[in-house]
Amino acid sequence: MIDKNAVSGRRFVMMLLGTLFIGVSVGVYRLSEFGADAYSCMNLGVSGFLHLSFGTWQFMMNTVILAVMFFLARSCISLGTFINLAGVGYMADFLCWLVQDVLQVPMTLPLRLGALLLGSLFAGIGVAFYMAADMGIAPYDSVAIMIQNVARQRISFRCARIIGDAAAVIVGVCFCLLSGGNLWLIVGVGTLCNALFNGPLIQFFKTHLADPLLQTD
Repeated sequence: MIDKNAVSGRRFVMMLLGTLFIGVSVGVYRLSEFGADAYSCMNLGVSGFLHLSFGTWQFMMNTVILAVMFFLARSCISLGTFINLAGVGYMADFLCWLVQDVLQVPMTLPLRLGALLLGSLFAGIGVAFYMAADMGIAPYDSVAIMIQNVARQRISFRCARIIGDAAAVIVGVCFCLLSGGNLWLIVGVGTLCNALFNGPLIQFFKTHLADPLLQTD
């Protein structure tokens, strides 16, 4: 007989671990200096323009998206939504502060390539974990669903996601150029790797890691 309390506990832990892995993935993408995922690209560009920390701006942006979710995708909101809203950006800021300011690790090319690889892996594991936990989705991940709802389901989720990601990258690039920042720090090979490999990695880790862990008696 399956203990429902144990399953709920595992789901909660898996949601927390998923958020942790996603926060670390954003941080190591930033440390790689090869570009970040689409949403981080936008938030890095805007936060640099406004002279705010990445975590603070991402928290503000997530709050705005959450407000829209209440009208267009309320069913997507749960505890995990709020933890992701507040946790990922500041976690990434903390990791970058720890590596760059406290430990002062020189990011040589091999370390940057390693960070790029870890960013891709951790992003796949993190999203797989919080998807399997089914305790709400991150604010940005609801954007594609809201686009579908506004379009009355006339476009596929994949197309809606591409639209949302493309818009995020364009906004990030524009604000980065306006602030005179280094464009290649926010968009580049890392952005491409995330776009190409995130889906397959999520599916792999959800099937072979997250779901089996959740179903263990």
